[in-house]
Amino acid sequence: MKKMLDMPIWLKKSLGALFWLALWWLISLIINKELLVPSPAQTVAVLGVLLAQPSFWYAAALSMLRILLGFALAALLGTVGGILADRCPPFDWLFSPLLHLIRSVPVASFIILALVWIHTPWLPVFISFLMVLPLFWGNIRTGMAHTDSKELEMGKVLGLSRGKIWKRIRLPALKPYFRSACVTGLGFAWKSGVAAEVICRPDLSLGDLLQSAKLQLETPTVFALTIVIAILSLLLELALNALWKEGEEQ
Repeated sequence: MKKMLDMPIWLKKSLGALFWLALWWLISLIINKELLVPSPAQTVAVLGVLLAQPSFWYAAALSMLRILLGFALAALLGTVGGILADRCPPFDWLFSPLLHLIRSVPVASFIILALVWIHTPWLPVFISFLMVLPLFWGNIRTGMAHTDSKELEMGKVLGLSRGKIWKRIRLPALKPYFRSACVTGLGFAWKSGVAAEVICRPDLSLGDLLQSAKLQLETPTVFALTIVIAILSLLLELALNALWKEGEEQ
């Protein structure tokens, strides 16, 4: 047991992945029905066919673009809103009920309601934005409230301008809260954005491909697309972490 605990983290994760892969293969073998649970080999074969199609890559790129756009808008407006909510209590009172509503209502409800007002290709952008906005708003507001008041007073005593106080004290204090919102929010944006695509089915999107495969009872394709969606989510998270590390080294 001690030797297992001392193994490198990458080896532990690899063993974990192999365990679930073996369990998947075993379940598919027992059920022996491709319509219910395709085998890993069948899924990989379908995945290879998908990867060979230019339309698949175009759909994946457009899905990522829509979702990242919603995420970026949420990061921008959520950061501004969180700062204003801390600096202006009436602003906080005004928007708090709306943010609580967004947190409480299931994403499917917002998708169905938004279908009435928003053109289909823009719906995933809106849903990704809506689901991530409260996260940035709340994190930044918390960061503002927890900024060391003694450091702020020291800055004023030293005669620092508002701009320098923000640059040297406020922004460094907000950085971990912003980073936490980015890491968590990216996963939220991706899941909610793909869910919106599944329901509204914009042309050339992963959600549309997933829904089409489900309606045509192409279960191996559903499994293959699900794997693609999970891998793209992981790659986005790794890219975000790499950007943060590069920014810290500079």
